Amino acid sequence: PFYVLITTYLSYLILIIFGHIRDFFGKIFKSGEYAYLRHQNGYAPLNSDFENFYQRRMYLRIRDAFNRPITNVPGRTLTLLDRVSHDKNKTFELTGTTTEVLNLSSYNYLGFAQNKGPCADAVKAAIKKDGITADSPRMVAGTHEIHRELEKLVARFVKQEDAMVVNMGFATNSTTIPALVQKGSLIISDQLNHSSLIFGARISGSKIRVFKHNDMKDLEGVLREAISQGQPRTHRPWKKILVMVEGLYSMEGNILKLDKLVELKKKYKFYLYVDEAHSIGALGKNGRGVCDYWNIDPNLVDIHMGTFTKSFGAAGGYIAGKKKIIDWIRLNSHSNVYAEGMSPLVCQQIITSFKIIMGEDGTSDGKKRIKQLMDNSRLLSTELKKMGFIVYGDKDSPVVPLLLYNPAKISAFSREALARKIGVVVVGYPATPILSSRVRFCCSASHSREDMEEILKRISEIGDLLQLKVSTRKNIEF
Repeated sequence: PFYVLITTYLSYLILIIFGHIRDFFGKIFKSGEYAYLRHQNGYAPLNSDFENFYQRRMYLRIRDAFNRPITNVPGRTLTLLDRVSHDKNKTFELTGTTTEVLNLSSYNYLGFAQNKGPCADAVKAAIKKDGITADSPRMVAGTHEIHRELEKLVARFVKQEDAMVVNMGFATNSTTIPALVQKGSLIISDQLNHSSLIFGARISGSKIRVFKHNDMKDLEGVLREAISQGQPRTHRPWKKILVMVEGLYSMEGNILKLDKLVELKKKYKFYLYVDEAHSIGALGKNGRGVCDYWNIDPNLVDIHMGTFTKSFGAAGGYIAGKKKIIDWIRLNSHSNVYAEGMSPLVCQQIITSFKIIMGEDGTSDGKKRIKQLMDNSRLLSTELKKMGFIVYGDKDSPVVPLLLYNPAKISAFSREALARKIGVVVVGYPATPILSSRVRFCCSASHSREDMEEILKRISEIGDLLQLKVSTRKNIEF
């Protein structure tokens, strides 16, 4: 609504005006406290004026809503370490008490973040057999038998010829992309791609073009122009064109329109790189990600990327595709050549969770988890919309962003949720556009129907208190 946008702009304007007034008089009357904002002995301040101003006058006011320490496994519930600040959020002190909350903040989509059960038991056995570290880069002496077992399992799960695992999700993208494309190539990237994709694209030396978020018509326009014009100045054809997208956008809750993207791929003959960090395990009737969700042949995607931190309760990431491509990446990716191999116990956690998802443990537990996650996601999204909240994303997305808009409501929502024993993540500028502050709910298979209904009840109370039910479409059926 228009009035919400106006009041949001006014809120930021008031914060900025009064912040600058305080800085102006502070530099005059409290010069010692503001000395770090000035040039000292010829040295410029390390941070820009904007970074300093934003941190001191905006972020500091709501800092208690972020980085709350926990003291247990981030499963169905979280146990928070209570803390207090006596200097307006500059520092915090632990009080010695804890608060248990329902966990809507962790990427525990399939509920594998557990310290009991088959995964935990298998990890304990792996520690005795293989220890806790690979002790060397994969290309030197850091490839254990369990690494190859995991890579074969990943390749089988995503229906590819081969796969390579990396011990860090961010590095999976940032070190793989430069191994695939270099100078003379073109990367076409979704407007809202993750930082790891952007970083990898920048250091590759390739030219980068951006298309509107999940907008296949705009992508086609960018493709047609890029192909017709060729490289800058010389107008030679591009060596390669790589389109980079995500299967599920974690800040928006949008699912990739892979069906339309594949049509463009067939027409324009580009390479397709799909980051499934949030979609693998969480989308599709078999949990195989966005290809499974749209019932599309995985071989139509050239490079499959995913992480193990979300649906598998572990760490690291993978790259999967044709064997000749993966062999090339193994030789040229810095993560494989220089970085230490993935810990064997982390490998075992992933292997066991994969086998549960695939039903190879002899139970239907994996299928039940996938169904429970989808039921919870649909329930939360549709009910919030019916209540009158403005909610982004697709109904099948386990990430459900609820718009807050006003900067003051970022901390207010977090504090009110904590008071009602709900753990949430709130997000604002610069992680989102300035008008799109939000709370991001992460659904999990570990939550029961009763949990979700109680969560909806408490969120509704907060919505009434903070006047967040501003949607004009709440009577529409979802």
